[in-house]
Amino acid sequence: MSAPRDQHFLVDRRAVERIAGSVEVSGRRVLEIGPGEGILTRALLDRGAHVIAVEIDPALVEELELTFADELEEGRLEIVPGDAKKVEIPPFDLVVANLPYSVSSKITFRLLDIGFEVAVLMYQKEFAQRMIAQPGTSDVGRLSVMVQTYASVKPILELSPASFRPRPQVRSWVVRITPHEPPYPITDRKVYADVVRVLFSHRRKTIRKALRLGEDAFASETIERAIAALPEDLLQRRPEDLTLEEFALVANTLAGC
Repeated sequence: MSAPRDQHFLVDRRAVERIAGSVEVSGRRVLEIGPGEGILTRALLDRGAHVIAVEIDPALVEELELTFADELEEGRLEIVPGDAKKVEIPPFDLVVANLPYSVSSKITFRLLDIGFEVAVLMYQKEFAQRMIAQPGTSDVGRLSVMVQTYASVKPILELSPASFRPRPQVRSWVVRITPHEPPYPITDRKVYADVVRVLFSHRRKTIRKALRLGEDAFASETIERAIAALPEDLLQRRPEDLTLEEFALVANTLAGC
């Protein structure tokens, strides 16, 4: 069967074994997004996981139901048809998945919002590199800041295009994501998320100018009060140069205004 949309089926069995074995799944509820033809699903089930598989493609859902009829009957597998960006997902403990490249960002943000113990996720290499980009580098952006605020990210495996069918044009990274509390106090998480979004929407502007362009998120009076309260040297810098502590300072100042 050909891959739907932008999904590339993982066919490298050694990689599958490494991914499935990178976290203890026995007896745990494991969310798998985009199971495709079920090669990783099988490896997780064989390790004693209870798998919740979310698949958007109806043809693949039908194929999975046939392939895993026994596991479905035994209750060791749940198949959730639908779009992982918005479908209701049953409770889970862990996430192990090969995410479709085009929705990696939205699904990652949703998973962090829902919460989990550990996630082992596959991304396009360049996307994963942005997740761990540090302040002051060209790769840092909204993704870097939001992910690093709420989780630690550790690359554990790199895969070539030959590991997939059809072969993508890029290399892939498998990373381990472990949620944690923000390293600096955040008064309002929504305000924090809005600040990060607004600033990186105008990443070539100074913080002062970028905030003043954020009237879709904050009232102009609130922005001006926050600008008056923030340090001048911070206001003159650009978003890519701020640390996580400084993003928290901007957000907390706005939340207090």
